[in-house]
Amino acid sequence: MGIEVNFEGKIALVTGASSGLGARFAKVLAQAGAQVVLASRRVERLKELRAEIEAGGGAAHVVTLDVTDYGSIKAAIAHAETEAGPIDILVNNSGVSTTQRLVDVTPEDYAFVMDTNQRGAFFVAQEAAKRMIARAKGDPKKQHRIINIASVAGLRVLPQIGIYCMSKAAVVHMTKSMAVEWGRYGINVNAICPGYISTEINEAHFETEQGRTLINMLPRKRLGQPEDLDGLLLLLASEESRFINGAVIAADDGMSAQ
Repeated sequence: MGIEVNFEGKIALVTGASSGLGARFAKVLAQAGAQVVLASRRVERLKELRAEIEAGGGAAHVVTLDVTDYGSIKAAIAHAETEAGPIDILVNNSGVSTTQRLVDVTPEDYAFVMDTNQRGAFFVAQEAAKRMIARAKGDPKKQHRIINIASVAGLRVLPQIGIYCMSKAAVVHMTKSMAVEWGRYGINVNAICPGYISTEINEAHFETEQGRTLINMLPRKRLGQPEDLDGLLLLLASEESRFINGAVIAADDGMSAQ
């Protein structure tokens, strides 16, 4: 018996969609038939991505979103639902990092990472969930999906990015809390914990001596590619994942098993 994923009629909001994994997630969901709402601060990049999706026969909308601004979160989600329709799938992807020892972290560094990765992710999910819960009360059979993008750094401590590790560990626990509280409303909340994935943001670093040394320390001495997350994304976004709730899934080529 085969499983066919088709998101026609579904609305998917992807945060941090202007580059990297967020852009890939948006394109994959659009190719599977979803109307995709692209959200980030870099609107010009979103417009370019929208044009690319539309050229491939997909449907996309653009909204401005700063996840560190609560008012922006509320406005962006309201705009998304006005523009495209009720959100069925949220891919909560926005994230930032700094590289430094913990003794060198300033209050500004701490706020920069935590306000985006943890606080921002929480309030984006909360605002989407409020609307999902309201719809579920009118239609108990309605299913929604929230996919939080955490990191292997939320499962194990990595050097020089301690604050990032802390923020993503918080996202892991946040995912479980949301799954327990919102599952009764047909909202499945799960987390993907990617390992080291090659994107345009980090590819220059992995060409350096330090980057190559890191690659050689990985279980199979290789980086992942954005498309390596496609299958997991599609599963968790689909109705086939109805019995998967509160899962925290590492997609890291065995790194977290070391």
